[in-house]
Amino acid sequence: MNLLAQIAKNKYITKPVIYGIAGLELSDEEKKFFAKNSAIGFILFARNIADKQQLKNLTASIREVVSGEVLILVDQEGGRVARMKEPHWKCYPAGEFFADLYKQNEEVAKNSLFKNFAEIAADLAEVGINVNCAPVLDILTEKTHQVIGNRAYGKEPQQVAILGRKVCEGLLSNGVYPVIKHIPGHGRGTSDSHLELPIVDASLEELRRSDFIPFHELRDQKFAMTAHILYTAIDKNNCATTSKTAIDLIRNEIGFKNILMSDDVSMKALQGSFTAKTSAILNAGCDLVLHCNGVMEEMQEIAAVLPNLTDEFWVKFCE
Repeated sequence: MNLLAQIAKNKYITKPVIYGIAGLELSDEEKKFFAKNSAIGFILFARNIADKQQLKNLTASIREVVSGEVLILVDQEGGRVARMKEPHWKCYPAGEFFADLYKQNEEVAKNSLFKNFAEIAADLAEVGINVNCAPVLDILTEKTHQVIGNRAYGKEPQQVAILGRKVCEGLLSNGVYPVIKHIPGHGRGTSDSHLELPIVDASLEELRRSDFIPFHELRDQKFAMTAHILYTAIDKNNCATTSKTAIDLIRNEIGFKNILMSDDVSMKALQGSFTAKTSAILNAGCDLVLHCNGVMEEMQEIAAVLPNLTDEFWVKFCE
């Protein structure tokens, strides 16, 4: 039985949310909360990671609390976005390294990138992590903010799509699911969505010629993460994560029909209470709400308005 089928059979899991954890082990308060609020997944950060044995113990304790298999995510892209660090894990290069290599030799770049992410997947699987929030499919532009920067796989849509595909294949070769991000494209953002809402004024035609292409090419992947960016050509009032119009475009024009998660709901690009933001994300058409910082009070607010996962969700999840 594959991972997704195992998770679907875990009757304990009923809520469309991925939570963060505060520290290196689950606190008694977290165990009690997670036992009552059955998240489909958990995401780990550097604050949760000390060494291999500690991380194995943490992921095992998560599975114990939820009585079975569950999504356990991490951002392990390479470069500066790597939660698992030396000396316990190898230091892997950022996307820019492979973008530069692609200009020299396409086949070498593709083969190297596959091997790179197969090794990353082996690292993750060893400690009980089964989802990597990679690849970044954002197109690098002259104005791209450094929050993306050298994480990108280039300026050309087809190059980014080709290299992004190799990331996915490498991860899947060792049983780790990729998450394509940040759909429908973060590359034109000139500010950091962790701190404020980026606004992109590019025309729909420009976005179709560039930003949308890698996501369309990789629309067969199981998981995607939204961009907290307001695209004025799509929706003048709401960022993609909370825009029904943008999510409809992602589903129907870009063609991504699988499991769509928000970027972190605690980022400052999103305004309002956590109950309001959670409802807006789900009402717009995202499947899952992502909350990363492990702050209990915020998780309690989110839990108060979460619906149950539907039969339709589980069909899509397992397809």
